[in-house]
Amino acid sequence: MEDREFVCVIGPSGAGKSTLLKLLTREETPTSGKIVVGGVDYDTLHKRDIPYLRRRIGTVFQDFKLLPNKTVYENVAFSLEITGASRGRIKNSVPRVIELVGLKGKENQFPQQLSGGERQRVSIARALVRQPKVLVADEPTGNLDPRHAWDIIKLLKKVNKHGTTVLLTTHNQDIVNALNRRVVTIKNGRVVKDEAKGRYNV
Repeated sequence: MEDREFVCVIGPSGAGKSTLLKLLTREETPTSGKIVVGGVDYDTLHKRDIPYLRRRIGTVFQDFKLLPNKTVYENVAFSLEITGASRGRIKNSVPRVIELVGLKGKENQFPQQLSGGERQRVSIARALVRQPKVLVADEPTGNLDPRHAWDIIKLLKKVNKHGTTVLLTTHNQDIVNALNRRVVTIKNGRVVKDEAKGRYNV
């Protein structure tokens, strides 16, 4: 994956898409092969360095994983708080990223007061607030209706345009074909196709 690239990873259920993402965040270790992200060789990665690696990789999930008892602002701020960020950095970064994802004015609302699309925007804001080099989006539109799904894709394109590398896994054929970006196809845990401007063909 190149810097600032937008890559779609496709494949049938059980092909290994989620495992690939877990390998990138070092939740799992490979049985063979080599992983290098942003110049970091995972073979030489110490256990103590894994939290720092994960700060460079933002992750967005299909089921949002928001804290229900925290507001939009607090959910996004929490992502920085657990890294020990200063109060000044939180105060400066959180409103900026909330505005970037189109949720200005909803800072004090709780997840249950938001639509599915808005909750996914909070999830993206929470991942972006740490300024990761790579944003991994694992089926981010899977629980959304078509209108909200396309809103999230537009937001991911915007994030990519701002300089963040985006890795998107999806089963949505229309999204992959409309994006017309690099497509990596996985089957049985192996890359079987890697096209610069691919189409959905599983």
